[in-house]
Amino acid sequence: MNNSAIGVFDSGVGGLTCVKELVKLLPNENIVYLGDTARVPYGTRSKETIIKYAKQDIAFLEQHNVKMILVACGTVSSVLSSFKRENSIEVTGVVEPAVQVACAETKNNRVGVIATSATVKSGMYGKVIRSINPNIKVIGKACPMFVPLVENGYTDVDCPPARFFAEEYLEVMKKENVDTLILGCTHYPHLIDLISDIMGNDVKLISSGGELAKYALNEMTYRDMLSDRSEPGRLELYCTDSVSLFSENVEAFLGKNINGEIYKCNLTV
Repeated sequence: MNNSAIGVFDSGVGGLTCVKELVKLLPNENIVYLGDTARVPYGTRSKETIIKYAKQDIAFLEQHNVKMILVACGTVSSVLSSFKRENSIEVTGVVEPAVQVACAETKNNRVGVIATSATVKSGMYGKVIRSINPNIKVIGKACPMFVPLVENGYTDVDCPPARFFAEEYLEVMKKENVDTLILGCTHYPHLIDLISDIMGNDVKLISSGGELAKYALNEMTYRDMLSDRSEPGRLELYCTDSVSLFSENVEAFLGKNINGEIYKCNLTV
């Protein structure tokens, strides 16, 4: 039993997809979420800058007595091995949980990965997939406009700019006949209706943030880390830029009646 909170961080609001699933799966757990909205997106940064930002995010969450840190950011997760051993608290990213499901789901051994430029360039998803099944062909595609579209609320299935970019990005996935598509950035599930409309119902879409939440449930159950709290858990949601804009996104993604508070914070080196 462990009544400390679960820590979650992302470069912006995308990680709220993971938080939403955590609240559903683990309603009695406290959650501390950090969205680094002042520096979003991470996906266009250098590896060195991404690691620097990630270390600051982790240090912030460690100050809040968390029992586990979930990296709800595909970009950071793709370079996670560079620093995960420096921390005493378990730090887990989105790559492995999503890959495990993709390898189990694909029928034709053609798996697509859409993510930020940094994640695609890292090749991490392909590396982990091939370590499980070397016969799977991995098709990666960077979708740099998806994060700003989501951060600014352009997510509707009929939204012209969102559809324009989605059709362009997903063209290669349709040509390659992928039957399983990993949404390798936690912002992308906010566009899931649009992506599904373009790809068709026969293509399995895998939310990396959702699978990370399921991993957390399984891991904490196995390690006897679940809270024994009987009342609903509370959310502490932190952002590094405008609280009002962040609050609008939280309301859109988690609903109006969240059990928690929203704060602004500053990150230091």
